[in-house]
Amino acid sequence: MAKQKTGYVCTDCGADYSKWQGQCAECGQWNTVQEVRLGAATSSRSASQAGYAGQGLSKVTPLAEIDLAELPRIASGMDELDRVLGGGFVPGSVVLIGGNPGAGKSTLLLQTLCHLSQKHPALYVTGEESLQQVAMRAQRLGLPTDKLQLLSATDVDALLASADQVKPKLMVVDSIQVMHHADIQSAPGSVSQVRESAAALTRYAKQTGTVLILVGHVTKDGSLAGPKVLEHIIDCSIMIEGSNDSRFRTLRGSKNRFGAVNELGVFAMTEQGLKEVSNPSAIFLQRSDEVASGSVVMVVWEGTRPLLVEIQGLVDMSSLGNPRRVAVGLEQNRLAMLLAVLHRHGGIMVGDQDVFVNVVGGVKIVETSADLALLLALVSSFRDQPLPRDLVVFGEVGLAGEIRPVPSGQERLREAAKHGFKKAIVPANNVPREPIKGLEIVAVKKLSEALEAI
Repeated sequence: MAKQKTGYVCTDCGADYSKWQGQCAECGQWNTVQEVRLGAATSSRSASQAGYAGQGLSKVTPLAEIDLAELPRIASGMDELDRVLGGGFVPGSVVLIGGNPGAGKSTLLLQTLCHLSQKHPALYVTGEESLQQVAMRAQRLGLPTDKLQLLSATDVDALLASADQVKPKLMVVDSIQVMHHADIQSAPGSVSQVRESAAALTRYAKQTGTVLILVGHVTKDGSLAGPKVLEHIIDCSIMIEGSNDSRFRTLRGSKNRFGAVNELGVFAMTEQGLKEVSNPSAIFLQRSDEVASGSVVMVVWEGTRPLLVEIQGLVDMSSLGNPRRVAVGLEQNRLAMLLAVLHRHGGIMVGDQDVFVNVVGGVKIVETSADLALLLALVSSFRDQPLPRDLVVFGEVGLAGEIRPVPSGQERLREAAKHGFKKAIVPANNVPREPIKGLEIVAVKKLSEALEAI
């Protein structure tokens, strides 16, 4: 067998070299030259002479003849995980789960595979822990371990050879950063190793219909480590979020070829592992009995369901020449924009004040329906006037001071009424045609109207 040839290519400009070097001579960037495998070029004439036409060429199929039957899914046994996945695991799909160290990635997957192994052949591949460590965790969590197959390997070829013997329906690789391919000379975790290892595992999953779950590490800024092409190869990308001082973990899907993105699943870390939280709004609304200024409840839309979350604002006199603007759980640039709208269209100047905003529970808000609640919480803190405890607020604020409607307004209001809220300040276009029992709805079109309502 001919030896595999390798080359070196700059990932920024595409310049190629015969050997590795620290700086690219074309674009001047450092540490961008990466090792790649080179395949032998084959002319069309030699390919036809070799008879490739009869050796498994893919059949061209008209679009109208494609079977539109829904792909069968494998339920994970956890409703919150199935929600993020879009209904369960799809055979032949590749799922990438990332998160900070200690977030619970291995625990969640070990729980899932131990239960699914009772009905489907499953293989758990660990490259970071020994088999004894995995077995001790499963015993501590009280999981069924009689049918789950374990494998300790970091070589991709050896892993695939073992998988051919076991023929699993589901396979977990923990983690992709420690896997290495024998044809690549670089160290495990490098760009070329992660790319080639993921490509080889993905080919196996697509050819055999195996559900492949990859565990990925994250960098200091919280993004997935490795090449960006890794996120293009996989079918579904899920991030486990949660701070070490909180027992709650959130699963958020950022890419899903078989379901909706930005779905949110909530789990609680217990001694028996991760447990589902069927009613996330209840845990995020654990407010103190004493009503304090600068606090209000908003209704955000996460994936396919509403979620009630408390937002807190603090406005205090600044001793600095440049007052601070700190946002936890929200985009800081949007906070600065909303403060300008509050000054221009609300007549409230906080340019000499420190402004702090926090979303309780560690939830990250990515939609604009929190704009109005954010401004009302800041005004409440600035005036030191508490807002009613049974008040709920949502709405997008435009640069002209107008209150814009948000999607699924009626579902948000019904969720608030279900949790006992009596009053809601919402955009005028989100007011339902039929009144909701027990909920007083105040419709506002401008920011000034919302300030008058409180």
